[in-house]
Amino acid sequence: MRPRFAHTSEEDLAHLFDYFEIDWHYEPRTFPIVWDAEGNVVEAFTPDFYLPAFDLYVEVSAGKARFRTRKNRKLRLLRASYPGVRIELLSV
Repeated sequence: MRPRFAHTSEEDLAHLFDYFEIDWHYEPRTFPIVWDAEGNVVEAFTPDFYLPAFDLYVEVSAGKARFRTRKNRKLRLLRASYPGVRIELLSV
């Protein structure tokens, strides 16, 4: 069963992965990226795709620049907290 995608660009990318027989998982993991003084998670980030063969997360950004700015901020926070995690932003 196919997941319910948040945006058509995500569904289009999933079709591309399928066409090229690339195994993918949709939103498989959420990463805490901001904590308060007591250590409680106050912000988290869930990348759109994980490609196990490449050990790579992929985030899709479609539309307006303000959305890309927000996602770029989250990517910076994720990379700072999880330096071993590979993630790429695709702007469509």
